[in-house]
Amino acid sequence: MKKILVTGGAGFIGGNFVHYLLSRYPEDKVICVDSLTYAGNLDTLSDVTDNANFGFYKIDITDAVSIDKLFAEVLPDIVVNFAAESHVDRSIEDPGIFLRTNILGVQVLMDACRKYNVSRYHQVSTDEVYGDLPLDKPEMMFTEQTPLHTSSPYSASKASADLLVMAYYRTYKLPVTISRCSNNYGPYHFPEKLIPLMIINALYDKPLPVYGSGANVRDWLYVEDHCAAIDLIIRKGKAGEVYNVGGHNEKKNIDIVKTIVNKLGKSERLITFVKDRAGHDLRYAIDPSKIHAELGWLPRTDFDEGIEKTIEWYINNKPWWEKIINGEYRNYYERMYENR
Repeated sequence: MKKILVTGGAGFIGGNFVHYLLSRYPEDKVICVDSLTYAGNLDTLSDVTDNANFGFYKIDITDAVSIDKLFAEVLPDIVVNFAAESHVDRSIEDPGIFLRTNILGVQVLMDACRKYNVSRYHQVSTDEVYGDLPLDKPEMMFTEQTPLHTSSPYSASKASADLLVMAYYRTYKLPVTISRCSNNYGPYHFPEKLIPLMIINALYDKPLPVYGSGANVRDWLYVEDHCAAIDLIIRKGKAGEVYNVGGHNEKKNIDIVKTIVNKLGKSERLITFVKDRAGHDLRYAIDPSKIHAELGWLPRTDFDEGIEKTIEWYINNKPWWEKIINGEYRNYYERMYENR
């Protein structure tokens, strides 16, 4: 039996990871920490709250006193850190909260890991720390040796955290691992992100705002495949290593939107091109050869299967996302898109 502390566990990927662990390791105890900011949603965890091996604590990871108290109480074996401010547009609006959560919060967690002899600290990072790739060189991909070259306050904060994690490994011998993933999609994805935003707007026959010409390319990874990769890394990965986790599903943003429109039987006339995001990266592409060779991981879900499962989930779970879009998010959405 292991005690696994999952920070950011009421968010998109963290919430899916909590479900993944509890369904596959019924003997393990999963402790979820989340500060429940705008993207944290307890409804994501509603079907596991009665599980005897699940516990939830509302704590900000930058609160060193509360984190220390929690570690002393639960004595986790493994810490997996999903907690982060993660939306590029929001980081352009307000960089400060990204630096606070994504860097200082990581320091607080690792100091607690050192103090309480945690056997593995895992940092969930992003391919955005590598910057972007040219659209006309499809053979180029991010490897673990690609230099960090950030484009936004968000990606800069995540790259800073990665460097700090490796410094704790070298200086303090803290047993750490890092995963850098491509764009995730699937259930419980917050509506500000591309795929859920397009699904929900299309269901209501609302305009589908696409940045620029929609030519930007992303590598899409179904969230359950990402959870499986992290599970392998924390149990079998080598301390001090970085593992790239990619989906082998490179798609232009405009093609993603058209796929969603067509699967929902809607008109492409809903697509509306808006002013591009500042510093918008052109292309991301992950080479996951290392995690495949060392841990045997490969993505199992192709994009056509994954997007159908995702669309079906949003159709069948309307109460989950309606609460979100009817709240503070509506003001944010109007500010971001209506005047572009």
